[in-house]
Amino acid sequence: MLSLPSPTHQQSLRRWFSADRYVALPGLLSSTGLATLGAEARRLEAEGVRRDFRMPCMADSPRHMTTLGGHRIADASPAITGLYEDRQLRRLLSSLHGEAVVAVHDPVERHVLNVLHRPGDTHGAHTDDYPLALVLFLEAPPSPVGGGLLEFHPDRSDLDALDAPGTRRVHHRPGDGYLLRSDRTAHRVTPLTRPGLRRTVLNFAYTTPGRQGATTSSASLLYD
Repeated sequence: MLSLPSPTHQQSLRRWFSADRYVALPGLLSSTGLATLGAEARRLEAEGVRRDFRMPCMADSPRHMTTLGGHRIADASPAITGLYEDRQLRRLLSSLHGEAVVAVHDPVERHVLNVLHRPGDTHGAHTDDYPLALVLFLEAPPSPVGGGLLEFHPDRSDLDALDAPGTRRVHHRPGDGYLLRSDRTAHRVTPLTRPGLRRTVLNFAYTTPGRQGATTSSASLLYD
């Protein structure tokens, strides 16, 4: 399912991640992987829950999206759970992070499906409970003007940082991935701008040995 970067390329990616707390992984999914996971996402979306609220523990930032939590995915999709546990993927993430990466014990948050599919849909400002988020793109607007961009501040974790100088916006395509130091990096997804656009991602949460347990109630509110 994966098209992994070479060991030499991983060294430069590790330096990028160390400097920015973010690294792009274009084409991380093979064409077969994208097709397989895309079909899984379309099937699972029917079981998802529409969310339209403001997250109280994240400065009342908005959530307008359809989601499915990891506990539901584990019961319904061996393909997704198998990829989450993939040893080669785990080795890549450990290489980029510079220390061992392990699975999150929390069955709700470890792998989730997020679908933005209406104009104005957005995943508002937040940080994550666990250190690392690997985001895999199954659908995305074809150009940045469609919205659905990752917006993050590489040097700050306070949510106000996203309205300050230094904030970056990044467009990704289907099959792409990115790794984010998501517990220490303020980030959000910009709203979709018009009908017919979709942004469907799998978010895989990982942690480091000895660090388990959620620090906020955000995942339970969004995925339970």
